[in-house]
Amino acid sequence: MAIGISGRTKVCGIFGCPVEHTFSPALHNAAFATTGLDYVYVPFEVAPCSLAAAVEAIRALDLVGVNVTVPHKEAVLPLLDGLSEEAARIGAVNTIVNREGYLYGDNTDGKGYLKALREAGFAPAGRTVLFLGAGGSARAVAVQLALAGASKLVFTNRTEARAADLARFIAEKTGIQVDLVTWPEQAGDKLPTKTLADADLVVQATSLGMSPKVYETVPLPFASFRPGQVASDLVYNPVETLFLKKARLAGAVTVSGLGMLLHQGALAFELWTGIPAPLAVMREVLKKELFKSR
Repeated sequence: MAIGISGRTKVCGIFGCPVEHTFSPALHNAAFATTGLDYVYVPFEVAPCSLAAAVEAIRALDLVGVNVTVPHKEAVLPLLDGLSEEAARIGAVNTIVNREGYLYGDNTDGKGYLKALREAGFAPAGRTVLFLGAGGSARAVAVQLALAGASKLVFTNRTEARAADLARFIAEKTGIQVDLVTWPEQAGDKLPTKTLADADLVVQATSLGMSPKVYETVPLPFASFRPGQVASDLVYNPVETLFLKKARLAGAVTVSGLGMLLHQGALAFELWTGIPAPLAVMREVLKKELFKSR
């Protein structure tokens, strides 16, 4: 049990703007209490113009480390002393570790996603993956799947130029085969059935279906999902989006965004503490926080 903050308490936190919505303090403080660590996790609202000063404060205040969220994941890179392979290839950092003044940047988003996939029994090696969306989360997940041995990635995005940029970036960084398909231009249009059916994993990486707009989804030929195929949504609120519900009813195995959120946080906890994260406790905390946010 946590006994309160003292002169020995070690501090972790999160840098973002805004940070009012974050579940991370509840997640990590519960994990610290469960493991008996004299740590505390606090949110820091850091404006873009103050990012360099905030990063230097990690050293000055001897913080154990911080998470980094929007809008700082890319801007923070040149302020750090070293990067993990994933962070360097993705071009974004979501976790900083203070190693006696040496600031090491990592990205646990993709690795957390991969853990959630493996929990569902899916191994990406040799598989084809279809991405719906081409934002920062899609980039982190795509790099991680490429590093894990996926054979081909297919991207589609409402803004085609953004999908093309991401496809080019992934190909250059990983050497994997990358294809593009056109996003449906009108509400009645649908992605070609073969494009969907050929994918072993379909990753919904847009904000469609996120609370409160829970009735939105990408127009897909959902009947083309098949048993053994995996449908994954990076949205975690609600836990089962309309995309996941329709894919599940068509026979696909579904993986919610909650798993990625859980495991990326657990990996950050382990980077800071050097001990295994209490996953069961952290999972329950996230469920409670999601329930309170409704």
